[in-house]
Amino acid sequence: MQFRRSDFADLSYFLEIARHRNFRRAGLELGLSASALSHALRGLEERLGVRLFNRTSRSVTLTAAGEALHAAIQEPFAQIGQSLDIVNRFRDAPMGRVRLNVPNDAADHLVAPVLPTFVERYPDVELEVSVSNRLIDVIEAGYDAGIRYGGTVPEDMIAQRLSADIRWIVIASAAYLKRFGAPQHPDDLVAHRCIRIRIGDESLYRWEFERSEEHLAIAVPGSLTVDDGRLGVAAALEGAGLMYVADTMVREHLASGRLKTVLDDWAPIGGGYHIYYSSRRQVPAALRLFIDLVREMAPLGL
Repeated sequence: MQFRRSDFADLSYFLEIARHRNFRRAGLELGLSASALSHALRGLEERLGVRLFNRTSRSVTLTAAGEALHAAIQEPFAQIGQSLDIVNRFRDAPMGRVRLNVPNDAADHLVAPVLPTFVERYPDVELEVSVSNRLIDVIEAGYDAGIRYGGTVPEDMIAQRLSADIRWIVIASAAYLKRFGAPQHPDDLVAHRCIRIRIGDESLYRWEFERSEEHLAIAVPGSLTVDDGRLGVAAALEGAGLMYVADTMVREHLASGRLKTVLDDWAPIGGGYHIYYSSRRQVPAALRLFIDLVREMAPLGL
């Protein structure tokens, strides 16, 4: 069949739908409504004479023909995108779009401090930051990269350090410590009110401690559970209980005396924040600019 100009756009729409398995999310990525995307796909299917997706109210899956088409055109379209990105390096003002998935702690203390400089320095680059603590497949979800603590990055990804290592501490307000006292050993936590943490895989985090050769992971008790560190810190400030946090989250409160640390000799050091992206793709120039700026400004050290 003869290739038409509109086919190029429709095939790019097809690839986005295949990546997201969802018309609404693909439409958000492309700046189109789900109905417009569905109409374009129907037109492509009619011209090709085959159905590319099985569509129900709950799922969107590739047909055998869709799988074959996806396998045939995914790499050529990726190469076209990489070629355009190479050309972009010759512009006086870099442009492009970057979508990042970032946990809330990193959003507050690592990403937010560099944003004003980034938009001032690169006004033609579109930077979209999605803040979520849920563990997702960032590539499958349509992001260019994600940020996580070192040691939690998927093995099939390329990772770059964005911060210094992080110390994990237990904090509480002076009022809480005056009322309940301070634990002297991690085992003492079973007799305390602890603000528990639900992490990205929906499990409850076991507080980890180290001293010399001893390593402990404590399933702490507590009636309050949060999946947002900011909420937990706010509760700790009001005396709700002990909380296990990265020291980067509470440095100002520690300096002001509003929060105190306990079990200091048990505080472990963990890997700092890392940005990660697919090893199967060339790094977009706009993403490279963001990484370089975070490393240049180093709001959490490096």
